[in-house]
Amino acid sequence: AMGAAFMVGSACFAAGSFPPFFDNIAPATVAWTFFVGSLFFTGASYLQFHEVQRAPATIDPDGPLPEGVRSYFGWKPRRIDWWATAVQLVGTVFFNVSTFAATRADLDLAQQRHLIWGPDVAGSVCFLIASWLAYSEVNRGIAPRPDRSVGWWIGSVNMGGSIAFGVSAVAARYVGSSGEVANLSLVNLGTFAGAVGFFVGAALLPVESSRST
Repeated sequence: AMGAAFMVGSACFAAGSFPPFFDNIAPATVAWTFFVGSLFFTGASYLQFHEVQRAPATIDPDGPLPEGVRSYFGWKPRRIDWWATAVQLVGTVFFNVSTFAATRADLDLAQQRHLIWGPDVAGSVCFLIASWLAYSEVNRGIAPRPDRSVGWWIGSVNMGGSIAFGVSAVAARYVGSSGEVANLSLVNLGTFAGAVGFFVGAALLPVESSRST
């Protein structure tokens, strides 16, 4: 379910930034496509966070599992995967805010900056941090693992996707008082490339899971 939700969310973002789609679809529909995609991202991110939250508190895989509220929300500051999933979840909420605001056509320039571009940048920063944490955990540092495992590929493509989203967010800044996007082509390219990266990473999750069982 988690991987499928990530794939649907990625597909929505890829479609929304794909010229043959947004050139022939009503702008409102394109905006709602992004918002729906962000909801799938949030759902998938929470499932991933919950999976980490439910992990045994000790290194013993058969150890006691968290119960009650602790199985849904908790504090595990010594686990890098907890930080990665928690920060990623926060990032998806920022994307919920920015993509929902983008469905409104009555926003002035100041509102667009605060409700669309601001949360978009914050979400992109969260994704970069989360991807870096996950990538570092798999690699046990900066250098790539020599085995090029499935986990390494997932971390790498997600890192690439987060960088692409970050480029898109920077390119989407508003210029002066005109309200025009600085580089619309780069915005769409970064969004599309990032979505493809996340889609591939999500598609590899079942492969990694099957090899670890």
